Amino acid sequence: MFRAELDAIDIRILKELQADGRMTNVELAARAGISAPPCLRRVRKLEEAGIIEGYTAMLNAPALGYDLVAFCMVGLKHQSEANLKAFAAATGEWPMVRQAWMVSGDSDFLLHCVAENLTRFQDFVIEELTANAQVDTVRTMLTIRQVKKVGLVEL
Repeated sequence: MFRAELDAIDIRILKELQADGRMTNVELAARAGISAPPCLRRVRKLEEAGIIEGYTAMLNAPALGYDLVAFCMVGLKHQSEANLKAFAAATGEWPMVRQAWMVSGDSDFLLHCVAENLTRFQDFVIEELTANAQVDTVRTMLTIRQVKKVGLVEL
């Protein structure tokens, strides 16, 4: 299914689910302006097409003891396909790295990290990230405060 195949009701369903993925099908149907059975069929179709990838809970990291959010811009020694794949695979082994992107520009990867505190983050950067065989440079940015948090796609 491509964006061109989505009608206004599909878009409304996606907007509502992105804002609140826990609502019941009946509530979603009411917000989308259709009855529950066709709403459920549409949601299933969007799931099967891979447009809805899944459902998750958004957790309050500080309430769980994770007070530090940082970004790392990582430059590799060589940008061969093998090195890029090896480093991408390594990010999957680091629990502190919550999201990772391969990027263009001065860096090769951008890592979103969440840690309990500065010491744990520093230990990760020194003992794991910079110790990785593919890594040449690491630039870190500690966040001060999150000022915007919305769904990943504007509909």
